[in-house]
Amino acid sequence: MKVCLGGTFYPLHKGHQQLLRKAFQVAGPQGFVFIGLTTSAMVKKKGPIASFEKRKTILMQFIQEERVSPKVSIQPLTDKYGPALHDDFDAIVVSPETEKTAEDINQKRIEHGKQPLQIFVIPFVLSDDGKPISSTRIRHKEKEDSTRLDLNRIMISAEAR
Repeated sequence: MKVCLGGTFYPLHKGHQQLLRKAFQVAGPQGFVFIGLTTSAMVKKKGPIASFEKRKTILMQFIQEERVSPKVSIQPLTDKYGPALHDDFDAIVVSPETEKTAEDINQKRIEHGKQPLQIFVIPFVLSDDGKPISSTRIRHKEKEDSTRLDLNRIMISAEAR
């Protein structure tokens, strides 16, 4: 099966890991996983983010450690749809936050005579405060009660190893 997913993936955390693992699982050992990694231009409004190359290296390290069987391609994502609109994919893996984008992709695919993608929605991974882990919260090192997130428990990155 050909599976796609996309994101900034920085810092890489347990929620991202779950998305990636699900994509590998859905693709199967003979499958293919396309990872659209947002370009630096696309993430300017998010504040300081590691370069595309650094984020790609972190993703490749995680993939190597997971010893996945499907073939994997990590390519620049320049808009929220990427190649999912037109390329020959079977499925897309998303979080609840990006489920609407997957639905929009399917609508546009149908309008262009393409088969809709099977959508796999992975639930949020929760932090110790019961709220979803997010890269924004990790970058800001905050939660509503003004205490710090336990970064060692939720963050996986090349720097943390």
